[in-house]
Amino acid sequence: MPSQPPPGEPAPTDGALPAGALTDLGQRPFGVYVHVPFCATRCGYCDFNTYTADELGSAAGFADWLDGLRAELDLGARVLDAGDSPVPSAETVFVGGGTPSLLGVERLGAVLDAIRSSFGLRADAEVTTESNPESTSPEFFAGLREAGYTRISLGMQSAAEHVLRVLERRHTPGRAVAAAQEARAAGFGHVNLDLIYGTPGETDQDLRDSLDAVLEAGVDHVSAYSLIVEDGTAMARKVRRGDLPMPDEDVLADRYEILDSKLAEAGLRWYEVSNWASDDDARCRHNLGYWQGGDWWGAGPGAHSHVGGVRWWNVKHPARYSALLADGASPAQAREVLDAEDQRVERIMLELLVAEGLPVAALDADGAVAAKQAAEDGLLLPDALRAGRCVLPDRGRRLADAVVQRLL
Repeated sequence: MPSQPPPGEPAPTDGALPAGALTDLGQRPFGVYVHVPFCATRCGYCDFNTYTADELGSAAGFADWLDGLRAELDLGARVLDAGDSPVPSAETVFVGGGTPSLLGVERLGAVLDAIRSSFGLRADAEVTTESNPESTSPEFFAGLREAGYTRISLGMQSAAEHVLRVLERRHTPGRAVAAAQEARAAGFGHVNLDLIYGTPGETDQDLRDSLDAVLEAGVDHVSAYSLIVEDGTAMARKVRRGDLPMPDEDVLADRYEILDSKLAEAGLRWYEVSNWASDDDARCRHNLGYWQGGDWWGAGPGAHSHVGGVRWWNVKHPARYSALLADGASPAQAREVLDAEDQRVERIMLELLVAEGLPVAALDADGAVAAKQAAEDGLLLPDALRAGRCVLPDRGRRLADAVVQRLL
């Protein structure tokens, strides 16, 4: 089953936010995340809030989900309109999941129309949808361009067939590259391929071959994540039984070096520890909003939101989500109101992972001392620290979690 959110405190049934959360609304980046909870099959490593048709039965479907989504977006616009600042138009949209491409072009276009009619959409907005290679086509990508989408993110994971089998992915090794090329041919200037490294049975050469395939696709953005064996997944059960080994931390570090070196040679530079882009325009603005303290409304079952230091998350099951909204209630399950110290800690945890780094001024006195020691240990760039910023060098990126712990 998908992982569980923290307990939090009860969320108001009308979705209202504290007045302080709406202060300076629009002065920070504002995005909309839409969660699509549907998948054709469940991959063995995945603990996201997703459901197959067999798991849902007749309890919830595309139409009910879309009706609920429209209602939640309208609710969001009313909630944000309660402050002194005007409701900000969305600067970014990210449709994730799950498998958004299962919705098809018409429904994905309806999602964007719903955002336009509720929050509004800036003329220069970045609009991304995730897609699985096996549920796309040239016609699909052409329809998305016409609907207003500007960026495609494709789940590739690996070009090695035996790695895809371990991950229980359905697409064939070459399909992700072909889909990326189809997206570019349809006019998408920004196309991302997602990789997973460290899968049991993967070799260094498998990863190099996957990177060769990524570069052949001609994409301008790559995301790469080490495999994490999440509790409750089919993969975790296989590891417990001894059918699969647990990913090795040293191997994961070596694979990261292979990734970074090969992508850098091809002109793709890191801008967040797990993301590489060909230039500043290719960076994912929506994700930068997460990492750099922006606001976003997360719509859909299990989606998380953050506005002005308040974080909340929706009920997870699609049927419950739709029923609450049909009754005129917020689908929020619980929330956290972050105090100044909470927000400072989160800032350190997130901004340090971005290439521009973190201002030293965000640290307390002990953290500033720890930063100097980290620079002496080769975990922060000394020149950047003298200029007032904590910036990770190559070694620091591989040990980013440990650096964060030092600074906190």
